[in-house]
Amino acid sequence: VDSEVVLNLIAYSARPTIEERVAEAVNQIKGAFAILLMTDNKIIAVRDPYGFRPLVLGKMENGWCVASESCAFDLVGAELVRDVKPGEMIIIDSDNSEPRSMMWAENKPAKPAHCIFEYVYFARNDSIIDNQSVYDARIQMGRELAKETPDIHPDIVISVPDSGTPAAIGYAMEASVPFLEGLTKNRYVGRTFIQPTQKQRANAVRLKLNPVRSVVEGKSVVMVDDSIVRGTTSGKIVKLLKEAGAREVHVCISSPPVTDSCYYGIDTSERKELIAARCTENEICRYIGADSLHYISLDGMKRAIDKIDPEGLCCACFSAKYPDNADSVIKAEPESIIE
Repeated sequence: VDSEVVLNLIAYSARPTIEERVAEAVNQIKGAFAILLMTDNKIIAVRDPYGFRPLVLGKMENGWCVASESCAFDLVGAELVRDVKPGEMIIIDSDNSEPRSMMWAENKPAKPAHCIFEYVYFARNDSIIDNQSVYDARIQMGRELAKETPDIHPDIVISVPDSGTPAAIGYAMEASVPFLEGLTKNRYVGRTFIQPTQKQRANAVRLKLNPVRSVVEGKSVVMVDDSIVRGTTSGKIVKLLKEAGAREVHVCISSPPVTDSCYYGIDTSERKELIAARCTENEICRYIGADSLHYISLDGMKRAIDKIDPEGLCCACFSAKYPDNADSVIKAEPESIIE
């Protein structure tokens, strides 16, 4: 695993202090990371220079804590103090004194590149990342979707739970259409997006979601989901709703088409497996069996994340604009990178 590589880089360093050794190690690696290390008497936290992944500092009654998301602090009674800055190292070596901070990145980028997909899907609704409420961003994505689809006149709005629910609520609020629970989620099934094989993903959809016939039967339905990656999951859900008697199913997606792979630790598959990389919007609509398909625009999604400078967001999976040119590096030297 990649954390073992980081550990070896630290071990190989000849610097005199553990902080300097960690700094030397992370200056040799590229990509997205938020790392926490523990010694016998210290906690050291580092965030990559672009700030791709979230990392936050919290204060407890008798000490300090670090987490990947602020919602973790609520569980242990800690107070969110601030985000760890891109390219920053936090050293906690006392229960009471302020943590020490140092900027370790030798070549810090001109601007951050916070992963926009954290606000779409990865993060929990109750988290605050880089001063932006995840829940508020998702509500606003739904509102933007409704503004961009004025020609749809549904009877009800439903979501693909759970990550699609805030956007569906926002859509319903903006469109003045009732939001109802048209799909019931089995809480004992994990995220289908990260199942390793297509067969497992397909089987997990039916296990995970079941339509509520009394809600959708005879209705024109807007179904809001956070994204379409391969297209198979959306097609299964549309089929379930049609079988339950839905008259129309209009699929509205609170992110733009996922057209490019993520090289920052997220399993979004090879580009050839991404349906939006090889099919038009109309072709995808036919493939999933929907009456219509609508994606939020990239500008609309950026407007929804109103607490962050849009120039400080990584949107590579939608635009192929990789902040550190990861795509060209990986395509040029795949063997040496693996070695």
